[in-house]
Amino acid sequence: MKVIVTGGAGFIGSAVVRHIINETSDEVIVIDCLTYAGNLESLKTIVHCDRFKFEQVDICNRTELDRVFAELKPDVVMHLAAESHVDRSIDGPAAFIQTNIVGTYTLLEAARAYWNTLDGAAKAEFRFHHISTDEVYGDLHGTEDLFTEATPYAPSSPYSASKASSDHLVRAWLRTYGFPTIVTNCSNNYGPYHFPEKLIPLIILNALDGKPLPVYGNGNQIRDWLYVEDHARALYKVVCEGEVGETYNIGGHNERKNIEVVQTICRLLEELVPNKPGNLVKYEDLITFVTDRPGHDMRYAIDASKIERELGWKPQETFESGIRKTVEWYLANQSWWSRVKDGSYAGERLGLTR
Repeated sequence: MKVIVTGGAGFIGSAVVRHIINETSDEVIVIDCLTYAGNLESLKTIVHCDRFKFEQVDICNRTELDRVFAELKPDVVMHLAAESHVDRSIDGPAAFIQTNIVGTYTLLEAARAYWNTLDGAAKAEFRFHHISTDEVYGDLHGTEDLFTEATPYAPSSPYSASKASSDHLVRAWLRTYGFPTIVTNCSNNYGPYHFPEKLIPLIILNALDGKPLPVYGNGNQIRDWLYVEDHARALYKVVCEGEVGETYNIGGHNERKNIEVVQTICRLLEELVPNKPGNLVKYEDLITFVTDRPGHDMRYAIDASKIERELGWKPQETFESGIRKTVEWYLANQSWWSRVKDGSYAGERLGLTR
């Protein structure tokens, strides 16, 4: 296949691109406008592959999208480009409305126009796979309930509301135009190449610097943690084998309280980096409880039985194995995250941009 991956220089997108290049014979076209979270250094291991192409294009730019579709003629689209940080959406929701809603609409229309030019098998086999989040469902108040594909939407933040809107657009394009779409909703991802503003990399890097480890509220918010490479495998399986019109929830079967995640990272660092900065006695001494974010959801948990039952996917990593791999990766890849922290990565374009 020839696969367009939007947001392919981001955290999850780059994992999908590396998976496709390293594990399949498919071609990949990355579309990414390289906002702050887009980092071509996350693709450095595969950029010289002749099956990889990069297009620096904003998904809100219809003219450029039309050019990419006409020139490169993809077989499928995997749409991951999105603004995704809840705190940023609270401080400045406009970018989330523009990218996640207007951008998805623009991409849908460009892809549909291209799809309408196809004939026979090419048109029948084309897929538009929209990658979304479990945050569209709101939160769970009990300890046993799980999000299923039929759970009603009840988004809490500007971010999750914008993703819910994009999900509805994708399903409407299927219903109204017959455009062949598939939707997946995933739980919290973690792993290598994660932008340091998110919880797990923030805690790792702050601890190494002897800085406070901020935990919202009492830290009892529960998330289902999914190792990003497990997610990449699931997404590829869905785009290859999923049924048009279906939704698949993808979860890690790893529910943990935020405070437990932070404590686990501290224990791993005690083992892996016993020489602490300054006069620090224990990494856990850096834990600092801060004012909770507005509208903070208490619990997310995914029922991923459908994708296991119908497509044969289940996560390979437990939280224990995945978080150890993640901490070890950050310890071994200071050159990547130090350039993100000091901003110099933004000037690195690897000679790929138009």
